[in-house]
Amino acid sequence: MALPSILQADVRGKRVLVRADLNVPVENGRVTDTTRIDRFAAGMRPLLARGARLVILTHFGRPKRGEMNPAYSVDKLRPALSRALGVEVRFSDVCADNSAVILSNALRDGEALLCENLRYNEGETDNDPAFAAELAKLGDIYVNDAFSCAHRAHASTDALARLLPAYAGPLLIEEIDALSAALEAPQKPAVAIVGGAKVSSKIAVLKNLVRKLDHVIIGGGMANTFLFASGAAMGRSLHEADQVGTVREIEALARVHGCCLHLPRDVVVAREFNAHAAHEVVPADACPQDAMILDAGPEAVAEFAAVLEDCRTILWNGPLGAFEMQPFDAATVALAQKAAELTRAGRAVSVAGGGDTVAALNAAGVAQDFTYVSTAGGAFLEWLEGRELPGIAALHAAECAA
Repeated sequence: MALPSILQADVRGKRVLVRADLNVPVENGRVTDTTRIDRFAAGMRPLLARGARLVILTHFGRPKRGEMNPAYSVDKLRPALSRALGVEVRFSDVCADNSAVILSNALRDGEALLCENLRYNEGETDNDPAFAAELAKLGDIYVNDAFSCAHRAHASTDALARLLPAYAGPLLIEEIDALSAALEAPQKPAVAIVGGAKVSSKIAVLKNLVRKLDHVIIGGGMANTFLFASGAAMGRSLHEADQVGTVREIEALARVHGCCLHLPRDVVVAREFNAHAAHEVVPADACPQDAMILDAGPEAVAEFAAVLEDCRTILWNGPLGAFEMQPFDAATVALAQKAAELTRAGRAVSVAGGGDTVAALNAAGVAQDFTYVSTAGGAFLEWLEGRELPGIAALHAAECAA
């Protein structure tokens, strides 16, 4: 069922209470990366132009429960937010109090108000209905534009959505459309690249992906565990010896659903876990006893690139090796460049997400070439697992009740 879009609603003269995710990096009181703010503002400016009175809710960092630590105040976000929105953003030093309601009522068409950190209030993470009711006094319409927080059943994402006319924001809709195109109704053939350290952290992801896609390329420490399960020597490589049974389950599920699993044919090994450490390429089943696998090898990259060549949809979560250190970023960079090349040529839709993945694509200089890059982290992973996200479910429930 399609989510109701705030872009289709009459917002003139209405207090539009928006749950945003403006949890951005800050150093010495200044925002160092405005990407999230800029993307949020791009969707809000048309609403302001149509006469909306914007009331913005966000969290910032992880303050201790009940502690109003000034280090986590969102007031420091206002200069960047004002520049991005094109209006001077006002500030309420609370988000659930009469003073905040007074400030929200004082807004005129096209003006904006930022409320203090939601997580200063224990009721936020407790999904407290009473706290949600206080938040509801700030707006006439509720909007969730924070897909990255939609996997949390918090007051601002769940309970609040059931108290006001509720809509999805443009960023949230954009994210869901992109992920649905890559996973729920992908152009075939479709491939997922799944990397990272541990199979145990992505069991549900892998089980869901092999049911829906044609190919899954496995890299990083996860690939080591699959190789170990097939009898390969691991030396000092990161792997999970207790996950052999899980590997067998995933392999069996892939066979049932006709999904082809791809593991590295060769690997790059080193004796030290350091940048520019002496290294060599060996067959994937021949890691020396005193060495560790730190990247996929050139033959593996060539094989993986050939898989991408044949696919119309590319979904990426997790690097193929220790991408933070050269030269062990080589496989990740090469495959990222291949995916970007296919995307630019119009031959594939590419969707990527997860913190390490975004960092790797940025390092490779190709993030802007992908069809969509999600910064959602936990919500992106839970979507890949096939879970229903509480924030999305609340919007659907509100739509059904309307």
